[in-house]
Amino acid sequence: MRSLLAFGLCLIIQITFSQTFTKRDSLQGGLPFERTCFDVLRYDLDIKINTDKKTISGVNYITFKVIKNTQKIQLDLFENMEVNDIILSAEVYRPFIMEPELGEEIKLNYTREYDAVFIEFPEELEKGSEHLILFYYSGKPKEAKNAPWDGGFVWKKDSNGKPFVGVAVQGTGASLWYPCKDSQSDEPDNGVTISIKVPDDLVAVSNGRFRTDRHWKDNYRQWIWEMENPINTYNLTFNIGDYVNISDKLGDLDLDYWVLRENEQKAKKHFEEDVKPMLNCFQEKFGSYPFPEDGYKLVEAPYLGMEHQSAVAYGNRYKKGYLGNDISGSGVGMLFDFIIIHETGHEWFGNSITSKDIADMWIHEAFTTYSEAVYAECRWGYDKAMQYINGQSRMVENRKPIVGQFGVNFKPKSSDMYYKGALMLNTIRHIVNDDQKWWKLILDYSNHFKHQIIEADDVIEFFTKESGINLKPVFEQYLYHSDLPALQIKPLKNGFEYYWETDVKNFEMPVEITLNQREVRLEATSKPQFYKIKQKRETLIDVTLKKFYVKANFVR
Repeated sequence: MRSLLAFGLCLIIQITFSQTFTKRDSLQGGLPFERTCFDVLRYDLDIKINTDKKTISGVNYITFKVIKNTQKIQLDLFENMEVNDIILSAEVYRPFIMEPELGEEIKLNYTREYDAVFIEFPEELEKGSEHLILFYYSGKPKEAKNAPWDGGFVWKKDSNGKPFVGVAVQGTGASLWYPCKDSQSDEPDNGVTISIKVPDDLVAVSNGRFRTDRHWKDNYRQWIWEMENPINTYNLTFNIGDYVNISDKLGDLDLDYWVLRENEQKAKKHFEEDVKPMLNCFQEKFGSYPFPEDGYKLVEAPYLGMEHQSAVAYGNRYKKGYLGNDISGSGVGMLFDFIIIHETGHEWFGNSITSKDIADMWIHEAFTTYSEAVYAECRWGYDKAMQYINGQSRMVENRKPIVGQFGVNFKPKSSDMYYKGALMLNTIRHIVNDDQKWWKLILDYSNHFKHQIIEADDVIEFFTKESGINLKPVFEQYLYHSDLPALQIKPLKNGFEYYWETDVKNFEMPVEITLNQREVRLEATSKPQFYKIKQKRETLIDVTLKKFYVKANFVR
């Protein structure tokens, strides 16, 4: 439950955003009774992809547990897709490889409102009971105009003219291509099986472990994958192409790279440079890889990239930087492949630790963007890491709060949840001012919330309690207000007076300034303080942005 303080902050955010939200937005992003009355235990998805007609058809076997007595539940499927049938089975099973014997079946009634599908049962389902429904569907799913930012299918061809297909739906909604409870608040506790039928000269790669494949008489081939761990709905995916597999290991962790046949040799060399050093770094700083049962994969995709759990989509064209460019402008970004590092960082932040509502997407993106600098520090040292992360400040807008609006599937449009969020974490590191303590905080945070769905309050309370520092005002200023903390500096005889100007009351934060070439740490304060200059001709040069992301104003 969100605290009263956070509730108040949410009201501020709602007033700040001028966008009007609709009933459709509330159905997609809200948590009404029809969603909270049940818990998804498992998805078993069996689909067929027609790459010529760009269509999908199949069934999702959805196993769920009743949390509160109910006769109606809400599932989701985009309204352009057809619901063919919804069946209640008398048996619950796990998982399927061949067509299961389901026993008695009851056809269920349903109604549709936009993308929401309200399913009615013949009698009330009792709390604690488990049930299986078969949701048959078909259609031509939405195509992405600019994946992964605009969600949907990407239908392309490789250089040999063979289909090269992917799907990415973060923000848009997983129900774009399969029926599910399309909310980050609920993940299938017992994992997912996905069976994908594609033309038999192609390979279908999905999350988790490859289980088996079968040839069908209609020149289709069925590929079956299983994810043992819970997974949020937008992370479930598949890719289709003329793939080859490159296998490797890092200790006991299986590494698999699925790349287009034409890129096999290029991929072998390129992935060697970053993957193992990155995983070693991240496991040292963030804890062991969160999904060892499901392995780690990079899958070449027909779009830039996406953090699909255990099947990271890779489309950076085997280049350093971001498609060959350094987004930080520091030069450091050209030392590594941005997509490999960033999207893999999400395995810890976003996939293992997931925000309950997409409005808190900074929980995914700020920590993952910060992981880029962590990797730079592991490989090339602290100074290079600071150059990299501070270079990202040029992309911060400071126009709207980082946190979005709750309950309406609102993904913040600004990139501030990435770069400003990462700079906020770098600032907090230097507030703590003890690297041994800081890295323990990050490691403990990752382990404490491993495989959990959380909210902003959870993050703020954890860092405040474990650091022993009141960091709540700092988080609140950066997350819930657009302006940076502004250090007001008033020159006086023999020194200067300084104080913070912020939206948050009782804001206290130490900061470092440069007097000529000497760094001085000013202590945390919510009231004006005087600093006496001890050396003759010593003048205030700047605020040290290398460590703290703030702005400074000189006042008379």
